[in-house]
Amino acid sequence: MSNIVAIVGRPNVGKSTLFNRLTESRDAIVKEISGVTRDRLYGKGEWNGYQFSVIDTGGYATTKEDIFEGEIRKQVEIAIQEASVIVFMVDVTTGIVEMDEIVAQLLRKSHKKVFIAANKVDNNDRIGLSSEFYSFGLGDVFDLSATNGSGTGDLLDAIVECFNKEDDSIREEDSLPRIAIVGRPNVGKSSMVNALTGQERNIVTDISGTTRDAIHTRYKAYGFDFLLIDTAGIRKKAKVTEDIEYYSVLRSVRTIENSDVCLFMIDAAEGIQKQDLSIYYIIEKNSKGVVVIVNKWDLVEKDQNTMLKFEEQLRNQLAPFNDVPIIFTSTLSKQRIHKALEKSMEVFENRVRKIPTKELNDVMLDIINATPPPAMKGKYIRIKFVQMLPTHAPTFAFYCNLPQYIPDSYKRFLENRLREKFNFEGVPLKLFFRKK
Repeated sequence: MSNIVAIVGRPNVGKSTLFNRLTESRDAIVKEISGVTRDRLYGKGEWNGYQFSVIDTGGYATTKEDIFEGEIRKQVEIAIQEASVIVFMVDVTTGIVEMDEIVAQLLRKSHKKVFIAANKVDNNDRIGLSSEFYSFGLGDVFDLSATNGSGTGDLLDAIVECFNKEDDSIREEDSLPRIAIVGRPNVGKSSMVNALTGQERNIVTDISGTTRDAIHTRYKAYGFDFLLIDTAGIRKKAKVTEDIEYYSVLRSVRTIENSDVCLFMIDAAEGIQKQDLSIYYIIEKNSKGVVVIVNKWDLVEKDQNTMLKFEEQLRNQLAPFNDVPIIFTSTLSKQRIHKALEKSMEVFENRVRKIPTKELNDVMLDIINATPPPAMKGKYIRIKFVQMLPTHAPTFAFYCNLPQYIPDSYKRFLENRLREKFNFEGVPLKLFFRKK
């Protein structure tokens, strides 16, 4: 079960600043203007040995106050459904305002654990101003400053205590490979499931967001046996227009995290869009296997070089992680859909493959000795040992004398050599450098 922390609240209370601190990144744009956050909603955090996802539900602001409440409501409703824990962020410098009451009212109806983060306690004079937020009746209030980090440790300690612990009992279906179909709305995800199962398992329309929930289907045919998951699209609403990217990415997060391999589907007629890349980066960040499905290929006018040109352009757009199989399909004519399944199972095997330490060192140390890391500041870097770590996704530890001086270019060199010598097609690799 994945652990997802959603940060909710009205605009300009510091949600993006806290997001950046929890994910140790600068992915979210921070500016003293309401509604800056529209992209980069998702990141990974770690605390006390627990890994979790963080969702910044910033959304956007509008000057039309009559529809602003509706925009806040849509974002918080989705966050409540998807998250394990909710962080409700408020501002001690302004106290409780009407927008806070709107969010609090929605959170009261949920059965999720809520922590109130009273932000902008940047000095001793503001300590204690947060007491009024207990009137929400939502639980504990934590004084913090997202800018300088004070108080975030106490909040994180409380958050990780609420995370789901792994269940030792494993049902048969839980041990099966989990193949998720992900992508933008209306690229053919549900049609793919229907074509594979031979029945109208999922509703298919031309309306973006018809699929509301992640639907699990056990696929057992033609020698395959796995769980097929049609990723939930956006919530079906009459007038969802500008928010499509927000919802499609947000509702894909949990399914991606709980999968082993993702069939990443794009529309051949439209090519890869910014929204597609957002979902692709989530797959890569979670170290999931990926097979790129270019659907609706039957609608593209083509000659003998069209497929090669399209694939070359696509790999350039997916760089630096572009060692992925690309399959051109049509769910209507069922063209190459079973080849997509074959590739997904190959990628699954690549993801769970374990390389013996002796074999790994025999191969990689010869390469490293032939092409050693460049000297930095007059010091020579010597990599002495390589080990594959016992993790769910392929992770390698390189032990050396000066790990801090390994340049990114050499890290990419080592990753490329690993891919050349061992088949990791479709699987992101993680490389760590440790001192020995």
